[in-house]
Amino acid sequence: MEADHALNLMNDMLWTCLMIAGPLLGATLVVGVCISVFQVATQLQEMTLSYVPKILVAAMLLIVLGPWMMARITDFARSLYLAIPMMAN
Repeated sequence: MEADHALNLMNDMLWTCLMIAGPLLGATLVVGVCISVFQVATQLQEMTLSYVPKILVAAMLLIVLGPWMMARITDFARSLYLAIPMMAN
């Protein structure tokens, strides 16, 4: 395997990870910031208040985007397995 090919595979892996984890992380970040602003505005300093909305948003996104995420992961894995014979040369 050449170094260029290995770097291309790593680049594809990182972009796939970003595409899969990005929506989930972005949504929980937005919910966390909104809850933090609410806590500052109301002076409610409860540490566990931000966990429940973030967990609910993450669960909803996993239910909605789960099939798409699995399809992306399996497509990437399938392309890696199909590329094995070309790597041996």
